[in-house]
Amino acid sequence: MSEMTDTQEMIKIQNLAKSFVLHNQGGVRIPVLANANLSVAKGECVVLSGPSGAGKSTLLRSVYANYLAESGSIMICHRGEWVDLVAAPPHKIMEIREHTLGYVSQFLRVIPRISTTDLVSEPLLIRGIEQSEARLRAAEILTRLAIPETLWGLPPATFSGGERQRVNIAMNFVREFPILLLDEPTASLDAANRDAVIDLIREARDNGVAIVGIFHDAYVREAVGTATYDVSEAREAA
Repeated sequence: MSEMTDTQEMIKIQNLAKSFVLHNQGGVRIPVLANANLSVAKGECVVLSGPSGAGKSTLLRSVYANYLAESGSIMICHRGEWVDLVAAPPHKIMEIREHTLGYVSQFLRVIPRISTTDLVSEPLLIRGIEQSEARLRAAEILTRLAIPETLWGLPPATFSGGERQRVNIAMNFVREFPILLLDEPTASLDAANRDAVIDLIREARDNGVAIVGIFHDAYVREAVGTATYDVSEAREAA
């Protein structure tokens, strides 16, 4: 780790390379990213662009440390210090995910018996927030995302796809992460719920959250994006 020199930058990706090896195909190597470079500051929402297969999801998952890069660095501003996720040990990555780096995927994985309110409020309780305050904040965001109160006591495993996705969004936005990674957060939502999510993204961005996202919906891209990064440029270099 190293001390911060620029308090505005939150993510600095430099010379990042990633490929996949197909072991069941004789070890064929498929290059995906090479020399990817990207920086994201507080209050920015960088939209990852490029055709299908360009490596947008690979880049996003690499930033979340789901994929290990072959070379380069992914520097994250964590509690006032820079941490390179490519070199960070697992316990440091888990700490960063708990406090600094949120990730909204297209799928919600839940424990079947855990209620929606408990799922959304639990991360706040872990951070030391009083139960009454945590449940109040959970209720507020579930209301904004149009999850009926009659469902709050039920496990979201029984919900529709759109309802599960909104719970997924609630779980991440309620925690007020300094950095958010968004992978098609509005993909399964109707227009009204899409607009509610757009409002949440804009509020987070305007409050200084650094955001990187994949949005196939042009309306959403225009509504929330402040800059675009064409991932295919890094792929073409591979």
